[in-house]
Amino acid sequence: MTTAPPAPAPAEPSATAAAAPEDAAAAAAPATSLAVPARRRWRRARWYLLAAALLVLVGLLVGGLGGASTWPPLDPRSPDPDGARALVRLLERQGVTVRTATGESDLAAALSAPDTTVVLPDPYLLDRAALDRLAAARGPAGRLVLLAPDDAQLAVLAPDVRTATATDGLPDYAAEQSTEPACDLPEATRAGSAELGGLLYLPASGDTACYPRHGRPTVVLHTDATGRQTAVLGTDRPLTNQRLAKDGNASLALGLLGSRPHLVWYLPDYTSTGAPATADRRSLLDHVPDGWRWAGLQLAVAAALAAAWRARRLGPVVSEDLPVVVRATETTEGRARLYRRANARGHAADALRRAVRHRLAPVLGVPAAAGEPDPAALCAAAAGRLGRPSADLRTLLYGGPPTDDAALLRLSDDLDALERQVRQP
Repeated sequence: MTTAPPAPAPAEPSATAAAAPEDAAAAAAPATSLAVPARRRWRRARWYLLAAALLVLVGLLVGGLGGASTWPPLDPRSPDPDGARALVRLLERQGVTVRTATGESDLAAALSAPDTTVVLPDPYLLDRAALDRLAAARGPAGRLVLLAPDDAQLAVLAPDVRTATATDGLPDYAAEQSTEPACDLPEATRAGSAELGGLLYLPASGDTACYPRHGRPTVVLHTDATGRQTAVLGTDRPLTNQRLAKDGNASLALGLLGSRPHLVWYLPDYTSTGAPATADRRSLLDHVPDGWRWAGLQLAVAAALAAAWRARRLGPVVSEDLPVVVRATETTEGRARLYRRANARGHAADALRRAVRHRLAPVLGVPAAAGEPDPAALCAAAAGRLGRPSADLRTLLYGGPPTDDAALLRLSDDLDALERQVRQP
């Protein structure tokens, strides 16, 4: 039996035949021969182009974030949650002319005008001499609105009104919540319930006292013998952008601040009235030119990208059971027992206060120097956030050691309440 010889494979002739037209086309069209090197260049350069695009994107983000401005609490120009820009816009729609005053002379001129309402958001920043001069400059028909003043400011601007005190001798304070007016003040009756609280006051005879908490009013309208009106609010919460639309806050704020055709909002200079002068503090980075900063940022991003590109891939993470599992609460309880056995209430109080200060500092935007925030800056920022006197907060955060276990428990509860109020004003 014979087998047929295999048929010749046409692969080689067809390959040769196909190669010939391709060579001819390559010779006829030089542009086709450049396509392969162009693709190679793209494959080599695409990672560098991606890195350059990332650097440009990071630079734009850093530049945009660096240009953001910050505003103090209750600033009439601030759109932040604790600003008062929304209230100013509503007042302007009602025909009230709103302007700001930064100096004492402008403030004194506004207080002497009969058709002007003056707002002091932080009256505690004015010293006694400045308060005396402003009180002497007040006219007979204007209205002054004080936000969370203490006895030092009331003694000059509203002598017959005092802050209420609690059983421990400190100023009485109530958390902000919806409160009924319980008075016949037209501004309050139109507004109805509003979010009031903060400091509580003792009005004088003849004063209009509204929105009581614990039996003490949080809003007092005081009129002296010359007809000058002073409105005292225990908190600035109803005036902020975040809470203006809640309850009757907007109506109450418009009534108290829009009774005159002109409104002057005092913007104190925080760097010249006892507040920390953070603008004069310069760090080492402030002396580095801007060009070097951008170069350092680009080098850091490039180094991170190179590290991610050349990093070795590690194997999977191997989990291993620990021989002993110790709960974190056991460590805390053990240290607490040692403190109690040694009657070390001062050390326990210092640990509680230090922990609260370190947690409040980043929330209030107070920088830490040598691991501890500046006491004056921290107390001023917390007082501005809560509308409480700075001296009370300094006693709470930097006071002396408690005398017994009950005092230590009260201190722990007060610190916990302070932290909750700062985080959720």
